[in-house]
Amino acid sequence: MASLDEFNDEPADRAVQDLRACNAAPRFAAEVAAGRPYRDAETLVARAEEVARALPWEDVAIALAAHPRIGDRVEGSTAEAESSRREQSSVSGADDATREALLDGNRRYEERFDHVFLIRASGRSPEEMLAELERRLGNDEEAERAEVTEQLAQITALRVKALVS
Repeated sequence: MASLDEFNDEPADRAVQDLRACNAAPRFAAEVAAGRPYRDAETLVARAEEVARALPWEDVAIALAAHPRIGDRVEGSTAEAESSRREQSSVSGADDATREALLDGNRRYEERFDHVFLIRASGRSPEEMLAELERRLGNDEEAERAEVTEQLAQITALRVKALVS
């Protein structure tokens, strides 16, 4: 975690590395880092959301590959792993039936869409995430890609905000 001034002043490769922990798409990190210096954290977060929402699907897929399944035990000490553990902390308190339903839903989702189910877990209960998973299983591919991109943008915004606060 750095201050905004530190983020603005650090070498470009370091800024890109910090941003890749927020969203693994290389285009995201490069575009946001290129916008430095940012006058305030809100401007940085808004730019991060804007760039994340505009990513082509190929870049969204790269970012998705770095996200664990909802309900999986996240291992490792990377910034991405630490963020995922913090964001998914509510799942650890879920009852067995909800955890099993999430595992089953994840499997069905991955069979249907060929990538992990992505949702902003922060601020949501396990039951809310399960309800969203079930709802989104009814999406067609285009609608689901739009939802995934929006969820990625929300997750990215939270992580970028944490990066500089």
